[in-house]
Amino acid sequence: MRLMLNLFRAYPMASFLMVLALFFSGLAEGLGLSAMLPMLKIVLNTDPSGSLAEPPGQLEQVVLDVLAWAGIPVTLGALLILIVVAATFKAVLLLIAQRQVGYTAARVATDLRLQILRNMMRSRWHFFLHQPAGKLANTLATEAQRAADAYMNGATALTFFIQALVYTSVAVVISWQATLLSLIGGIVIIGLSHFLVRMTRKAGKKQTELMVSLMSHLTDTLQSVKPLKAMAREHLVDELLKNETNRLNKALRRQVLASAALNSGQDLMFIMVIAFGVYLALGVLSMDFAIVLMLAVTLGRGYNFLGKVQKQYQKMVQSESAYWSLIDTNRRAEAEQEHLGGHATPALTQGIVLRDIAFSYDGNTVLSGLDVEIPAHQMTTLVGPSGSGKTTIIDLVIGLLRPESGEITIDGVAFEDIDLKAWRRMVGYVPQETVLLHDSILHNVSLGDPRISEVRVEEALRKAGAWEFVCELPEGVHTVVGERGGRLSGGQRQRVAIARALINEPQLLILDEATSALDPESEAAIIETLRGLREQLTILAITHNSSLSDAADIVHRLEPVTVRKTGAQDGAQVGVEDA
Repeated sequence: MRLMLNLFRAYPMASFLMVLALFFSGLAEGLGLSAMLPMLKIVLNTDPSGSLAEPPGQLEQVVLDVLAWAGIPVTLGALLILIVVAATFKAVLLLIAQRQVGYTAARVATDLRLQILRNMMRSRWHFFLHQPAGKLANTLATEAQRAADAYMNGATALTFFIQALVYTSVAVVISWQATLLSLIGGIVIIGLSHFLVRMTRKAGKKQTELMVSLMSHLTDTLQSVKPLKAMAREHLVDELLKNETNRLNKALRRQVLASAALNSGQDLMFIMVIAFGVYLALGVLSMDFAIVLMLAVTLGRGYNFLGKVQKQYQKMVQSESAYWSLIDTNRRAEAEQEHLGGHATPALTQGIVLRDIAFSYDGNTVLSGLDVEIPAHQMTTLVGPSGSGKTTIIDLVIGLLRPESGEITIDGVAFEDIDLKAWRRMVGYVPQETVLLHDSILHNVSLGDPRISEVRVEEALRKAGAWEFVCELPEGVHTVVGERGGRLSGGQRQRVAIARALINEPQLLILDEATSALDPESEAAIIETLRGLREQLTILAITHNSSLSDAADIVHRLEPVTVRKTGAQDGAQVGVEDA
């Protein structure tokens, strides 16, 4: 029940209102139930004059006293009305409680999704890189919903527990001895059934682990569908995912078996206990039939609700592992929060300087003794073979990575003193692999920002040299570009990506091999676009291509460090050319 305590603390007011409604619902049900015994006595044990043939028992006397205090006559009609009124109050209060449970469960899922998404977005880049995309998708889509389901099941178990208490309380007033014996039998049955709950918890935990792995592999595989189909190797997808899918199937089968066994076995044992109790009361102890009937009804219903408590608890433990998995991921992301630097906001009027920079990935040195200058309002390119640290330099400039030693300054201000959020708002970034959303060009450029008007989108498209081809599309800026922008050519996708980078009028435009996959004609058009932009902003580009280098004002040629492991090395060699 640790999960429920956690969520009750997280949502105290909603939980309090739910428990309050359930409590009064239970009282209303108890009142209606209490009126049944005197009603049965009136029907079964009255003399010709209409009065009760036997003196009332303890429960009957309490009901009769309440009716007398309220001025209600003790008649069959009055008791039936009391039962109907109590049932109405119970139904209304139960509806309020269940609505509160449903609303809170939806809020749990929403809050968990937003929490994990925000913490992931605020985490350090190095941490984010080590999180499989499929795991994040599974966390947001599956685990958050399962966590909400666990809360729903736990709250429903609490509802049934309160109702079981009501019926048990009424039974205690009728005959505490019979109720005590019945409770002992019920506890024994619950105890015997608990191994099925443990089996379900284990199966649920296995499901959570396997779903994370399966979704991670599935996401990676779906991104490779085109080459797999092109090489007629689609069958490998089945081989890649079959093992985990089969293991997930086994976990689901164990869960179904445990649930079915609890449903059928528990009900059978409860019926056996009630049947034995009725036989003992009527056949051996010769108790009054009305009392035995009332005990059978109350204890039978009590057993029924007690069984439902365990069944709902079983459903809760089936899903609770998803909640703890999500909480663990959330805590790790929160612990990896990015340091956003100081308060200075640069204008980028002078330039960016990297001095004596050293950086390594997992013990492998990438940069050592690096000196690079990126003057403002000029186009600077980084040229070099793979592994020479070009993308690392860009990540350092953006602030996604921090150097192990050395200094980065912007307009002479140390990077540590700069407000990182403010700096990144001044950056437009075009990655090597342009990924567009399956949405309109308008949405791809604005990214859904309500502050960006269609006029601004048009201006950005014009600056990127994309407006001409956009106007020729069937629906203009409202044309849907398809999955990953598949309805556009490579050059068109790249121009839309540049427009997206320009939409907020950045001071620094970064292109990470943005022209590497383009044909010469498309590349020449993009380069011409960049020529026109460099007077308005600073451009930093990575390229393997001489055409973009020829268009640059400054070219930095990088060579890899000669020793890959951390320790003594010759250092990265950087040559600077004025283009």
